[in-house]
Amino acid sequence: MAKKAMIEREKKRQKLVEQYASKRAALKEIANDESKPMEERFKARLKLAKLPRNSSAVRLHNRCQLTGRPHAYYRKLKVSRIMLRELGSMGQIPGLVKSSW
Repeated sequence: MAKKAMIEREKKRQKLVEQYASKRAALKEIANDESKPMEERFKARLKLAKLPRNSSAVRLHNRCQLTGRPHAYYRKLKVSRIMLRELGSMGQIPGLVKSSW
């Protein structure tokens, strides 16, 4: 089980990303538009830099929904490899059979 603080930090980042998504997209569009004057693009970059760092989607990290484990994460199921094995053994994931021979 991951530390509660790490899980909460990730939730906080997710909330910030959602909150600033439209503002970031608008500023990035201005900053990357070659047809706009250089000064206007530079101002957009400065405004983008003043936004909170944790509002960037790049800073998000996938975590297991059940345990909070950050590594060995299956995107499709949103669980870690350990929980995938446990749930598969218990028959909780349809179509998944644990191999044994």
